[in-house]
Amino acid sequence: MSHPIIRESRWPAFVAMLAAAGVYLALPEPLSLGPSWLLLVIIVLLLIPILVSDSYGHYKITRILTFTANGIITIAMIASLVLLVRGIPEHLETPKALLRSASALWITNILVFALWYWKLDAGGPLRRDRRQDHSNSWFLFPQMLSREEQDLSWKPNFVDYLFLAFNTNTAFSPTDTAVLSRWAKLVMMVQSLISLTIVVLLAARAVNIL
Repeated sequence: MSHPIIRESRWPAFVAMLAAAGVYLALPEPLSLGPSWLLLVIIVLLLIPILVSDSYGHYKITRILTFTANGIITIAMIASLVLLVRGIPEHLETPKALLRSASALWITNILVFALWYWKLDAGGPLRRDRRQDHSNSWFLFPQMLSREEQDLSWKPNFVDYLFLAFNTNTAFSPTDTAVLSRWAKLVMMVQSLISLTIVVLLAARAVNIL
């Protein structure tokens, strides 16, 4: 039995993009590439054509601009993490500033990788909207294993990928979701490594303070 195509709302992902850039404002200037507000300005400027192209059905342009925006956020996050690692031995930041910076990067890490999973799994949201099965998926969500008719048309949306990214950040591994693609495994390893680095840095600094 065929099911009607239901287009997933893109707003949660766009809000997450803004939130990731907004959290970056919590970083002190020495840990950001340029002024800390610059990333948010760039993402806002990119979101305007993203929203326009998406509303007019120019999905290829939307896809390219979304990749660009998420790539910029990712580069900014990794660069700030490198600066944080370099600055800790020199005690350039106060304990309060360090905690704020590490928390901001940890939250950004969740949002950034949730966006990557959402955009890359099974070819992205547009292809997931149009398919009638779970072939070519990066991840196997529990709902995909159901044989009930009402669950056959189930497709993951951004909240599912956000939950996956949160679990990866906290447990350093997926919990209820199986990882099928080798590329997905590599991406999740990178996310876990970034999260673990942040946690270890905080622990090491805390021991040093005590």
